[in-house]
Amino acid sequence: MQPIKIFISSVQSEFDSERRFLHSYIMSDALLGKFFTPFIFESMPATDSTPQKAYISEVEQCDIYIGLIGKHYGRIAEEGISPTEAEYRHATKKHKHRLIFIKNIPNKERDRKSQTFIKSIEQSVVRKRFESESELKNAVYSALIRYLEQKEFIRLSPFDATLHHQATIDDLDEQRIREFVLLAKSKRSFPFEESSPINKILTHLNLIEDNRVTNAAILLFGKNPQRYFITSEIKCAHFHGLEVAKPIPSYQVYKGDVFQMIEQAVDFVLSKIALTVGTRSKSAEVDVHYELPVQAVTEAIVNAVAHRDYTSNASVQVMLFKNRLEVWNPGALPFGLTVEKLFKPHNSIPANPLLAEPMYLRGTIERMGSGTLDMAKRCKEMGLPLPVFVQEEDFRVILHRTPQSTPQSTPQSTPQSTPKTTLETKILDLIKHDHSITQSAIAEKLGISFYTVKEYLAKMKKKGLIQRKGGTFGGYWMIND
Repeated sequence: MQPIKIFISSVQSEFDSERRFLHSYIMSDALLGKFFTPFIFESMPATDSTPQKAYISEVEQCDIYIGLIGKHYGRIAEEGISPTEAEYRHATKKHKHRLIFIKNIPNKERDRKSQTFIKSIEQSVVRKRFESESELKNAVYSALIRYLEQKEFIRLSPFDATLHHQATIDDLDEQRIREFVLLAKSKRSFPFEESSPINKILTHLNLIEDNRVTNAAILLFGKNPQRYFITSEIKCAHFHGLEVAKPIPSYQVYKGDVFQMIEQAVDFVLSKIALTVGTRSKSAEVDVHYELPVQAVTEAIVNAVAHRDYTSNASVQVMLFKNRLEVWNPGALPFGLTVEKLFKPHNSIPANPLLAEPMYLRGTIERMGSGTLDMAKRCKEMGLPLPVFVQEEDFRVILHRTPQSTPQSTPQSTPQSTPKTTLETKILDLIKHDHSITQSAIAEKLGISFYTVKEYLAKMKKKGLIQRKGGTFGGYWMIND
């Protein structure tokens, strides 16, 4: 095969050491050297051409553009921009694969034009920060290996499809698998019965080979997934202000299988945001409205769990601020998918296909790549700004809250509605309007799990807030004054 050409671009004087180091490293590495041929201008022989034309000619011939950006913007060429930016623009115009690595220094120390250059590329190119040559080497190596995988020059099993070297079928929760079968059969016509042999179910899902199970099987149905994947967790934090600050008013770390973690994280958010409960003046149903669309909150958290990089030492983070909800996951958009494309119809390209398939069968996610479009639609319907998607070292989803509905605002009570801020008060409101309401109906109206409702009702009865009259079936709730 023809070598894959890499063009290394930067302000030469600032990154002289890094440029030569990368060139030497890629050429000498046992794996990278088989596929890539790097180019730096310092190694170019004398030629009857201006430097700028020589640069552009090399960009024209390359397959990958690597840009190093630091403190200095560089000299201004005839076009009014630096050679580095001119090379980047030409690489973009010619649809080259672009990799940007930014020196980790305080932003105030950068040239103003360098800051502007970084902002111009941040929404379309994945950026990685580095402080040392060692960090730069590791980041470049990871990016180039990923390129080889995406282009199928090398084939490695996805993380979720890899058989775990230690876990066996005994590490899986049989009851959770049978609960999954019931839901998958009702949601997607899954071709197995609840009583079907566990081995057959897992084999159908490509989650087992002999008695060995895949990483996906552990994450989906493990008795204790964190025994093997310690960072498979969701960290949830609620801040009263606009930024991360200590002490944190409310902080929870949720563990368990992927379905349990998603339910717990969604419940955490819904218990912290405002809820309006209406009356029966217009219909027999009580209107229940959260300040954020429940579907968008759920989709953001589901996507973070389904598409994260499980080889990372980082965890999924859910952070609720006064004016917004942020969901972070350690991962990157699939090759060819950009932030801009998330607002348009696009293919579903799961980072963890064996993990995503059971989540689809259970009804947790959709297959057609419509999740981000649905998030935007739901926010627009509620008069909220569109979601913001950010790809840096991590992938972030930002949902903006309605300013007048934040806990710090002073809501205006009306005869029709009253904002509530905790799950207990939300459940009490529903019982007040319908004393015969069932646990399932409460779960559906609040967008939380049946088990969470059951747990809260038990706590509320123990506190003496409510009591049940007439038995479980056919009975009714009483609110204690």
